[in-house]
Amino acid sequence: MRSLLLLLISAASLWADDLTGIWTGRIPARNGDLQDIAFQIVQTGSKISGKLYGDYLSSPIVQGLVADGLLTFVVASSEQAGNQINIARIRFTGKVKDGVMDLLREREASIDAINGANADQRPTPKVSFQLKRLL
Repeated sequence: MRSLLLLLISAASLWADDLTGIWTGRIPARNGDLQDIAFQIVQTGSKISGKLYGDYLSSPIVQGLVADGLLTFVVASSEQAGNQINIARIRFTGKVKDGVMDLLREREASIDAINGANADQRPTPKVSFQLKRLL
């Protein structure tokens, strides 16, 4: 009976640390308005995958890790600049405490989707925001 109880307590603590689920919040957009955002996150060991969902798009999480209480992942998002389509790599870093995910968003690069060349981009400030688990 004692070993069953220990097993249940261990399983509950592992589940509590698992980031798998839907995380939602609001993030400041370029014009200063708040934009609804959601992440579907799947954690397998120390790896993170899933998708970012915005108002008009969804973008895959292409790299993601959890290590030593820190979370980091990259989203590859397509964006239009005039007649050119670029793939923007956006890095999210942060941690989870008391059921709230504190994240920092920063643009890593923007690449022309056709020829792979670096696209001209304006510097963008780092943005911090919070997410809460929906499911």
